[in-house]
Amino acid sequence: MQLLRLLPAFEQQEIVFMSTNKCFAEAVKEYPFYDVPDANRWNKLRLIYMWFCIARVVFRVKPQMVITTGAAPGLMGIIAGKLLGAKAIWIDSIANVERISMSGRIALLFADKVYTQWPNLATSKIIYKGNVLS
Repeated sequence: MQLLRLLPAFEQQEIVFMSTNKCFAEAVKEYPFYDVPDANRWNKLRLIYMWFCIARVVFRVKPQMVITTGAAPGLMGIIAGKLLGAKAIWIDSIANVERISMSGRIALLFADKVYTQWPNLATSKIIYKGNVLS
């Protein structure tokens, strides 16, 4: 839902959504939508399976830019996109109030820009420009 708030910024662009929540397809029915499995660091085999599912979609779509609000699936999308030369923007979830998420810290290695939605989490590498839900 945080990314939907950013839609006006990409009005003239081709937009494709990917989510681990199939129900989200209804909210973006005017756009191509792909559902992918979810996984986390506690289930390594499922994490590998998720990577291949996400990479398959990214390699098929060939995006010029990948934008995500986080978690492991978003990180995998950024990494797959970077393999194709896409730009990558990580927007750490607004739920991460006290520190950048683990995936966000890893995204610093791959993303072209990393944003936080909390001013106290901004650093020389993490940008604060406000939050998506205000």
